[in-house]
Order: sequence, then C-alpha cells, then structure tokens
Amino acid sequence: MAGGEEYTTNQRMELLAAIYALRALKEPCRVRLFSDSAYLVNCFRQGWHRRWKANGWRNSKQEPVHNRELWEELLRLTEVHRVDFEKVQGHAGHTWNERCDTLARAATPSPRGR
Repeated sequence: MAGGEEYTTNQRMELLAAIYALRALKEPCRVRLFSDSAYLVNCFRQGWHRRWKANGWRNSKQEPVHNRELWEELLRLTEVHRVDFEKVQGHAGHTWNERCDTLARAATPSPRGR
C-alpha cells in the first residue's frame, strides 16, 4: 500500500500513512505502529491531542492545529483499534522504515513540467 499527493507536506503524508494503514484493518486490532515521524508519535505519547481538543483545536501558540481533519480521523481510528505508537530513527537502516521510504519515493507524483 503506497500513495502520494502532488501538493502536500511531509507531516500530512505521515498522518495519511497511519490513517490508511489503520483503515485497512478489517476488525478491531491491537497494533504497533512504527513511524519515523516525531510529530505523529509524540502527539500520542505526550498527549498533545488532548490539549488540542481542550483548547478548541489550538496548539500551544494558540494557532489552529494544522491537519485537524486528519488528526480527528486518526483519533477516531485509535478508538477502534488499540494502537501503540513506536518511534524509529529515519534513514538508519530499520528494514521496514527503509521499505516504506522506498515505496513513498516511488509513489511521489512527478513535478509538472519536468
């Protein structure tokens, strides 16, 4: 499973990867989700999402949380599945992380005009 978007951010794609993976599950599961995204992993490990929701989806700088719709979907999916988020070092030889990086690069749309 791989995909890409032409105009996006790395953070958005990290969230979408987790969402698509959890959506692919056919029944409630216990999941260990590995990611090299500190943004994704720390949100759940440090409870950022609880503060965001309590503050009307505003971050610690009182700015709107980016990718709110993706965070809300991911939170919904973590209510269906029991998810443990595991941080791995990117580009450090972790077999599955390297495989995901290869798939992501292959799925990245070509820039227009090239």
